[in-house]
Amino acid sequence: MTTTVVIQQPPPTQVVEIMNPREWSSGLFDCLDDIKTCCFAYWCFPCFACKTSKDYGEHLCLPLLDMFGWCVPPITLAMRVSMRHRYGIDGSLPNDCVLSSFCTVCIWCQMAREIDKRNAPVMISAKTA
Repeated sequence: MTTTVVIQQPPPTQVVEIMNPREWSSGLFDCLDDIKTCCFAYWCFPCFACKTSKDYGEHLCLPLLDMFGWCVPPITLAMRVSMRHRYGIDGSLPNDCVLSSFCTVCIWCQMAREIDKRNAPVMISAKTA
């Protein structure tokens, strides 16, 4: 005699953190929230900027071209504007110009945190009964 066993499992649950896509995931001066990133940027900024550029999908040495900018670092500005457009973050070009000129290291730290946050793997957990 054959018996048929039917097992019903609850559907898997998905935990997703939803953030406002119109804002940066961290503030410009939130460097101390991530000490590792802050120290790396402080002690070896060119290496940090190159690593961040590579993590974003751009050429590793691209940030080194910032030295050819006279007042506004062109690569820093371009990366920030590109990141705002890719992730749908509100902002303006004049604001980006001012921040790129006077808060360069903080901008790169903020962009690195944004890349880490946006590229974090999605955790899916399933419960079994």
